Amino acid sequence: MTEKRTPTELLEGAYAIQTPQDNLSYYKDFADHYDAEFATRLGYIYPAVIAEFYRKHRQGSDHPIADIGCGTGLVAEALNLPTSSIHGFDISPDMLAQSRAKGLYGDLHKVDLTQPLSPPHTPFGAVVSAGTFTHGHLGPEPLENLLNLAKTGALFCIGVNAQHYAAKGFETALNTLVDQGAITAPLLETVPIFSDPNSPHGADTAHVLIYRKT
Repeated sequence: MTEKRTPTELLEGAYAIQTPQDNLSYYKDFADHYDAEFATRLGYIYPAVIAEFYRKHRQGSDHPIADIGCGTGLVAEALNLPTSSIHGFDISPDMLAQSRAKGLYGDLHKVDLTQPLSPPHTPFGAVVSAGTFTHGHLGPEPLENLLNLAKTGALFCIGVNAQHYAAKGFETALNTLVDQGAITAPLLETVPIFSDPNSPHGADTAHVLIYRKT
C-alpha cells in the first residue's frame, strides 16, 4: 500500500517531475487516490476549464478528441461525451487504469510525448490537454509532435502553466509553428487552475492555447 500524502505534498511532487521515468514512478504511487486526495481536495478545476474551452470553440468537424495527458479522465468527465468521441493518451499505465475503470474513453494509449507519435488510422478532429505542460513536465517541443495526431483544421485547446510558458519559451515555439504554416495564430486565455485562490498554489494560472492545424 502506498503512503498517502497531503494534497499540497502531491502537488509539489507533481511540479518536481523532470523525466518520463519520474512521471511513471510518481503517478504509480498515487494514481489510486489522485481524484480524492488531489483533484477534489485542492479544487482542481483545470480539466473542467479546458473542457469548457473546447465546447466554446468547437465546430461540427472537431471530433473525435485526443485527450493528451488524460490521467484519471477528469477532462473526459467534464466533457461528458459518448466514449466513442474521445481517446485518452498518457505515459502512466497506473493513471490509464483509473480512466479505464471509469469507462470514459473509446480507447486509451500509453505514449511518451518526448518520442515521435505515429499518425493514427483516423486523425483526430481536436486535441485537448490539461496538466501535461506544467512545472517539471514537458516543454514546448511536443507541440509539433501532437500535430501528427490531427487532421487539417483540427482544434487544439492546450493548457500550459503560465510560469512554465514563460520559462520554457512556448511563445517562440508557437511563433515558429505559425511561421511554418503549421498552425493558425494562437489565442491565449489565462485561467485559474484551482478554485480557491487562497489555497497552496491557489493563485497559479495557466494559459489555454487555442489554435487550429493548417
